[in-house]
Amino acid sequence: MKKPALCLIAFSALGLGGCSFESFGADDNRTEIEIMTGKVEINDAFEELARKYEEENPDVKIQITSVGGGSDYLGTLKSRFSSGDAPDVFSVAGPRELQQFDQYVKDLSDTESAETALDGSLEQVSEGDEVYGLPFNYEGYGLIYNKRIFEEAGVNADEIQSYEDLEAAVQTMDSQKEELGIDGVFAFPGKESWVIGGDLGNAYLSPEFDESGTKAYEAETVDFERENEYQRMFDLQADYSITPVLSMTYAQQVEEYFAQGDTAIIQQGNWVYPSLAQADEEFANEDIGMMPIPVEGHEGEIPVGVPNYWAVNEDNDDESIQEAEAFLDWMNNSETGKDAVMNDFNFVPAYEDYDTSQISDPLSQQVNESIENDETLNWIKLSFPNAWDGFLGSQMQRYLSGDYTWDEAIEASKEEWKEERATE
Repeated sequence: MKKPALCLIAFSALGLGGCSFESFGADDNRTEIEIMTGKVEINDAFEELARKYEEENPDVKIQITSVGGGSDYLGTLKSRFSSGDAPDVFSVAGPRELQQFDQYVKDLSDTESAETALDGSLEQVSEGDEVYGLPFNYEGYGLIYNKRIFEEAGVNADEIQSYEDLEAAVQTMDSQKEELGIDGVFAFPGKESWVIGGDLGNAYLSPEFDESGTKAYEAETVDFERENEYQRMFDLQADYSITPVLSMTYAQQVEEYFAQGDTAIIQQGNWVYPSLAQADEEFANEDIGMMPIPVEGHEGEIPVGVPNYWAVNEDNDDESIQEAEAFLDWMNNSETGKDAVMNDFNFVPAYEDYDTSQISDPLSQQVNESIENDETLNWIKLSFPNAWDGFLGSQMQRYLSGDYTWDEAIEASKEEWKEERATE
């Protein structure tokens, strides 16, 4: 059994976002399962769910360890495995992270969660009939907009399908900035490489690999067939953005400019809802919507995918493994777990038999509607070479600063893909 002191040491030394347990006496014979995740925003709700599980299963103790708030989750997880203090359950972001722990992950194909996972949600973490990860949830992203500003500008978001439609709408709002009370049509966070590189790049790379994360994961090179589409969308956001673009952070984009009504559109996903609701609950529930990023031939589709998977540590005793799988199955499939997943975690479920009509926030509602209507682009960025999306973002930052031309940024990114893939 793991000793509680280990978690206290990790908490202070590594900056863990949350660590939940009670002090145990020598006579405590409960099986303790430690679950480690980088999704710190659900820590409180996750701990509450763990307590409910313990009430139903008094022989089990669930310890939640959340790493975030500026800490390096992946680096901390690797250190835990290297030191022999690995968690029983841990999260990985797709196949490229899963590969780094392939000697430890257990085949979960015999779990209830693997049986009830929605079609396609296991593709990137499966090998033949074996399944090495269970999806957290679905997330989707696009162009989140302020309905009030659109209405006052005379712009109908439902009529925006193509890039040309979007460009015309942006120019209309830009010409009315003073009347609309906005500082820019967009708030484009140039400091966040994952937004301008990983997310925006994914939208235009997904069709190149037939929207298959498996094909992207196996690809030795990238052609960037839609780099011109990528550039014009990138430039549109940068040219009509609040400035300075290059130093704008995620927090400024979401919590300062968009939440305060200083901009009409931000490129983000349904994960921003809790921050918007905290700033202004009425605004978050009544005045925001999400439009697709325009991709030719895929109009009306938004990128949707599984951002993280649960993995179970196979280098463990049978009892701990069984209890870990039992908890995951309970969380994903019991009525108590399903209620928490949708209403406390604010997740779009990746499993069957959820009443998705009960999804409460408007952004997640739109993501779920896109899934149900099969109007999605695949989220393949987790199949890019290791850290390549960050590299792409850094090249986009060089382009923003004027140090690189667009062609130079793209060519450097192509070469980096090739080099990274050759060393994996």
